[in-house]
Amino acid sequence: MRRIFVAFAFVISMASAVAAGTLADVKARGKLLCGVNTGLQGFAAKGANGQWAGFDVDYCKALAAAVLGDATKVEFVGLSAQERFDKLKSGAVDILARNTTWTMERETKLPFLFVGASYYDGQGFMVAKLSGVTSVFNMSQASICFVNGTTTQANVDDFFKGRDMAYTAKNFDKPEDALAAYERGECDAYTADQSQLYALRLKLAKPDEHIVLPDVISKEPLGPAVRTGDDQWYTIARWVLFALVNAEELEVRQATVADAKNAKPPAIRRLVGLDGTFGADMGLDPEWAARAITAVGNYGEIFDRNLGEKTDLKIARGLNALWNNAGLQYAPPVR
Repeated sequence: MRRIFVAFAFVISMASAVAAGTLADVKARGKLLCGVNTGLQGFAAKGANGQWAGFDVDYCKALAAAVLGDATKVEFVGLSAQERFDKLKSGAVDILARNTTWTMERETKLPFLFVGASYYDGQGFMVAKLSGVTSVFNMSQASICFVNGTTTQANVDDFFKGRDMAYTAKNFDKPEDALAAYERGECDAYTADQSQLYALRLKLAKPDEHIVLPDVISKEPLGPAVRTGDDQWYTIARWVLFALVNAEELEVRQATVADAKNAKPPAIRRLVGLDGTFGADMGLDPEWAARAITAVGNYGEIFDRNLGEKTDLKIARGLNALWNNAGLQYAPPVR
């Protein structure tokens, strides 16, 4: 009987630990641990003032505001492409928001779930203007710089082999090493997600002498990821993202959240916590979404501030426009 009791107590203890989950850990710690890029302008980079900024950074701030009531209660952990999955798996970070592509293999072979596509991207190529190359179809026999630990080389393999084209791979562990090799002329092209190429191009000594080709050879839906086995945390992380997208569609902005709390449209009232039990159903208070929007703005504001036409990157909304404006960004309703 004693063995049975001990075994039963162990099972109860384990169940309690699982039930507590990431939300309880984050609240007990008093801060969110967010895995981000080590330095990619527009997505996650530390400024001269020591503060992190970027599209992925703002998502983590929104999550911290929703969960902890304070967007500043985030510790950003810069991770390389090679170490990002191990760090998430080990629990070194609570969420990975590091311009990471959502693929089937990453959800079936790794213990992760992606909370949604926060940015629709595609793999492209950067070349020197003097090369005369205007399309990837002119690049057979080219030498191409790759960063290890990403999907880029597999995508190039698929694309080139399917068209009887050949290339020479130059592999590097760090983006800065690959970029330096490209700038020295050791590679004819640098390949990465197009959003990264726009940011990396600005790091070159003479950015205007290089172009990002218009061709896109893959689908790269980028989004935050969490560990499997914690449905509550997964639900919270994805609905913070959905809330930011819904806020743009409902025209609720960072500066107008207070006004939204006097709104009559039911969709807005549910979003900002006036009606329904949506926060409580996730283990949060009613104003979780209102705090997230107040902290960083809606999805469109986040995009424009970090990546848009008025930034150095000058990236058009394109596929990342809302579904009702010729884009793909579409969030389930708070209903």
